[in-house]
Amino acid sequence: MADEPNLSIPLETICFIIGKAREFDAKDEVSEPDPGSNPSDDDMRAVLEDHEDDPVTAEITAVVEDLSEDGQIDLVTLAWLGRGDGSLDEWGALRGEAVNAYNGRTAEYLLGMPLLADYLEEALSQFGLSCASVQD
Repeated sequence: MADEPNLSIPLETICFIIGKAREFDAKDEVSEPDPGSNPSDDDMRAVLEDHEDDPVTAEITAVVEDLSEDGQIDLVTLAWLGRGDGSLDEWGALRGEAVNAYNGRTAEYLLGMPLLADYLEEALSQFGLSCASVQD
C-alpha cells in the first residue's frame, strides 16, 4: 500500500509489549488463600496470580509510559485496528479517535484489554509485519 501509515513505535517495542501482555493474560486474579494451604498444596498457583506489585504489570507500564504521546496513541490505534474497530485504510480516522481519547493513562487502559496481545499481533499482520523476525 503506497500510503501505509508510519508507526512511531519500533517493531521490537511492540513485540516486547505483546510478549509481556501474554504473560499478563496468563495470570489469575488474586483470591484469598486457604489459611491451611501451602504452595505445594496449591500447585504453586501463586506465581500465576495478579498482584499489585506484579513485575509484568510494572514492565508493561514502564515501556508504555516511556513512549512518546504519539507512540502511545499509535499503540492504542494498533489495538483497536487488531480488535476490528476499523481497517488499515481507515487508520487516519481510527488514530483521530485515539487522539481524542488520549488521557495519559494508556498503560492502564491497555492492561484492561484481555486480548491485547492478539489484537496487536493482528494489527501487525495488517501492516505485513510479524514478531517472528524479532530476536528476544
